[in-house]
Amino acid sequence: HKTLLDCYHSSVCVCGFFFLVYFALQVIYARRKYKISPPETKGHPEFERIFRAQANCSEYFPIFVSLLWVAGIFFHQSAAAVCGLLYLYTRFKYFQGYAVAAQERLGPMYASARLLWLLLGLAVVGLLAHFLLP
Repeated sequence: HKTLLDCYHSSVCVCGFFFLVYFALQVIYARRKYKISPPETKGHPEFERIFRAQANCSEYFPIFVSLLWVAGIFFHQSAAAVCGLLYLYTRFKYFQGYAVAAQERLGPMYASARLLWLLLGLAVVGLLAHFLLP
């Protein structure tokens, strides 16, 4: 029988999926608004920023999910889940900022990078403890 604690990082992973869907829908809406048909990726600057923000978030998602799961399994589910939720929040703020102006993405981008490094650290500590401690 699974407890709520057993589901934390899984739930964060599912939330991340919905964030990716939201970002993809924003690209579709921007394509319609600015009449930019696929496969075109150039056009109105707002479309280009939304397109790049979505692509960047998608590119980092496999790294995020991998670190989330390893940290959750080998370090601690709750710690990984909290880092994961904070990461998703910073990526959402990144997306929102980038849609407004390229400079607006920088603060959330640095914050999300720090959270990925933290997840990596948790994952490494958890793996080392698993393999080196009796």
